[in-house]
Amino acid sequence: MADIIYTYKDSVYANITNKCNCRCTFCIRFVKDGVGDADTLWHQVNPSKEEVIDAIKNFDFTGYKELVFCGYGEPTCQLDILLDAANYARKEKGLKIRLNTNGQGSAENGRDIVPELSKVIDSVSVSLNAPSKKEYEEVTRPILSNGFENMVEFTKRCREVIGDVRWSIVDVLPQEEKDRCIALSKEHNIPLRIRKFSSN
Repeated sequence: MADIIYTYKDSVYANITNKCNCRCTFCIRFVKDGVGDADTLWHQVNPSKEEVIDAIKNFDFTGYKELVFCGYGEPTCQLDILLDAANYARKEKGLKIRLNTNGQGSAENGRDIVPELSKVIDSVSVSLNAPSKKEYEEVTRPILSNGFENMVEFTKRCREVIGDVRWSIVDVLPQEEKDRCIALSKEHNIPLRIRKFSSN
């Protein structure tokens, strides 16, 4: 049975779905079954809302102040579960909530979901992955059309409504692409985090 709650380094994560609307070339789930203390993050059946909330309820968060929604799938593909579970973790566990996302959530759900997220999410990290539409399509391989535009618009909306938002890229990008990602982040006034790539 796949883990719903797992830890990696100094953080606790909620793995609520394996559904994803991107097929990123560097995605760790194509390399291994689990990360951190999780043996596997592959659900045989995606968990129900009740199962996710029970997992949060039964986990000992002593020493942790934040829960991150991030696993082997895109959390906004299970928006109702994300919203209810985040609300529970916030109210019942007193946790800060971070969403790690590919930024396709509004396109996936057919509406602007940022106002709903703002009620339960404290911070958002969006995978930028590449500095232009062409490069983004090549590396992220989104299922939805206009993936790059969707991601940029979603991030800008999060900046407007939620406030604490950042883009992230991995450090394996060529320096020239990293420089253009930095320029894009400055253009839109969105902080950029350059993550060290790890398959561990």
